[in-house]
Amino acid sequence: MKRMFVMALTGLFFTAAGAAMADEGMWTLDHLPVKQMQQRYGFTPSPQWIDLVQHAALRLAEGCSGSFVSANGLVMTNHHCANACLSQLSKGHEDYMSNGYVALKQEDEPKCPDVELNQLQSITDVTAQVNAATAGKTGADRVKAERAIDSKLEQTCVNGDAKTWRCDVITLYNGGRYALYKYRRYQDVRLVFAPEQSIAFFGGDPDNFNFPRYDLDVAFFRAYVDDKPASTPQFFKFSMQGPKAGELTFVVGNPGQTQRGVPWIQLAAMRDYRLVPFFGFLTELRGVLWQYGRAGAQQTKEAQDLRFGLENTIKVFNGWLQTLADENVVEQKQKQDAALREWMAATPERRAKYGDPWADLARAQERSKDLRARYDMLEGGDGFADRFGQLFGYARTLVRAAAERNKPDGERLPDYRQANLPAVQQAVESDVPVYPQYEQTLLSWSLEKLRQVLGADDPTVHEVLGKQSPDELAQHLVSGTHLSETAVRKQLWDGGEKAIEASNDPLIQLARQIDPESRTIRKQYEDEVTAPTDKADETIAKARFDRDGMSSYPDATFTLRLSYGKVVGWNENGAPVPPFTYFGGLYKRATGADPFKLPDSWIKAQGSLDPATPMDFVTDNDIIGGNSGSPVIDREGHAVGLIFDGNIHSLGGDFIYDGSNNRAVAVDTAALVEAVRKVYNLPRLADELTQGHL
Repeated sequence: MKRMFVMALTGLFFTAAGAAMADEGMWTLDHLPVKQMQQRYGFTPSPQWIDLVQHAALRLAEGCSGSFVSANGLVMTNHHCANACLSQLSKGHEDYMSNGYVALKQEDEPKCPDVELNQLQSITDVTAQVNAATAGKTGADRVKAERAIDSKLEQTCVNGDAKTWRCDVITLYNGGRYALYKYRRYQDVRLVFAPEQSIAFFGGDPDNFNFPRYDLDVAFFRAYVDDKPASTPQFFKFSMQGPKAGELTFVVGNPGQTQRGVPWIQLAAMRDYRLVPFFGFLTELRGVLWQYGRAGAQQTKEAQDLRFGLENTIKVFNGWLQTLADENVVEQKQKQDAALREWMAATPERRAKYGDPWADLARAQERSKDLRARYDMLEGGDGFADRFGQLFGYARTLVRAAAERNKPDGERLPDYRQANLPAVQQAVESDVPVYPQYEQTLLSWSLEKLRQVLGADDPTVHEVLGKQSPDELAQHLVSGTHLSETAVRKQLWDGGEKAIEASNDPLIQLARQIDPESRTIRKQYEDEVTAPTDKADETIAKARFDRDGMSSYPDATFTLRLSYGKVVGWNENGAPVPPFTYFGGLYKRATGADPFKLPDSWIKAQGSLDPATPMDFVTDNDIIGGNSGSPVIDREGHAVGLIFDGNIHSLGGDFIYDGSNNRAVAVDTAALVEAVRKVYNLPRLADELTQGHL
């Protein structure tokens, strides 16, 4: 359950710079709007400043952002980005997600089982190579060509050392441009500090995506190399004061994906045939987890990580549905599409050059409607596979990896290419707790959904369930498997296809049973939906370039981006919303009952804290999901805050940016230093933050 559901459905969108609002945009570091920054704020980033930003910023491979904040590998990110690590380390009666964790000395920093940090090293334009490889190809031939060229570029980039380097071919501008991103990979990542859940998520769901906020949503990791803290000379120095109102701010992170350039025909199909069913799916799963957690404290602990993500995602989806039902948004998108279509068809030359990609999109969306349910249930599109639980996830990965590793690299499924295998292997071999009753609950419900969606007469449903009920089969599978044992998973990984074929583990057998049909529907969906959609989107993107030039920011792709803006509030129902909250307001807001109950550490420390210390603030920086854990920096390149949320108006930001009320929400660095020093009594960590080294 490591992927954030909220990132699973997303696509992309961009607008011409001339139409963009004041501080709109998530810019790649090799294409910054330097002229706009200078005109609006009198700031021109130097090459040294850009180099610092690139190497101090980090991506958490599981779906968040972070940054180095000391020369000794100290990493700042969000508490909710560390939830998986906190849960995995909480063995026995420990519950670090709820109660927090403190490493008093370096020896107390435990390794997170499967956290990976990526530090961007370089961006290389590979558009010419990819276009040459895919020219004139459609359907299965295009998919095959894309995989082959991506593999070749990534293999060359990694140069035989995938443990150290990670390389990804990234699609930008809907296929108008392709870039090769090379990362330094850190897989030895250890936990340094996390506060209690009740202060990291103070206010709970009522305050989520709202402001004022009073959250200390932070966690600190440390990157290690050769069993020692990593040497990281480029890091964001901590500001003791935080930012001031109106001050220029930059957010440096990895926004997941946006839908801002997707033609309306795709957005409408996504809304009606993907988002609406998935919303219902998640709501039902939330109910299952809520009921499971009512059984006791242990069950609550087991389900809390996934339940936290679901609560957040459901609120996001509600905002998406509202945006995509807004008549003004629909009209704006349709007008943009109509204007481009008219331009593309205005001359015989253009008609010959571009053809009719809109018709291709329409056919692909119709085909998606036919295939989507089966694809989601068997292959796991949009995060649906996560519902089967951790144990089945291990089984599927082991079965797939064994088969894929025997193929030429260019013919493998993307996740199993040589350049990506270290992350897959780390996840499979990580030593994490497994809770059998929780796994059985998820698997039973998922098997029930499989039968419900595909129908009781479906051959695959018959093959999977046989004469058993979903409850009976789930109980048999979970009680009979040994995949909860790290040594067993490692043996199967190392043994490859022979070990998989010889295994009598019931979950391995189920994964092998489902895999042929799952692969078939995946290939059909890629050939008949994904490939023609990609080709049509690429044609539309090239037409935009021909009409407008490449003066806009590209789609978000969970790669490093910089947005610029300022510390500023907004007006809500005619009343101003100030940009800052303070410690004093936190104590006034506390009620003593969840979700406004303060942990004991904060109650005891109240007398030593200055109530005028800034706690959280908002900016008009353009962010979306994936920016969680992003540092907020000033023009000197100093950290002044930590992004952890957006306001309610930011939920439509996946499709359109409104600078009048779209706000990013951050923890103030002044609050972070004060809390570490006076609430948690950690002078060693506080000194490292303020001095920049151990």
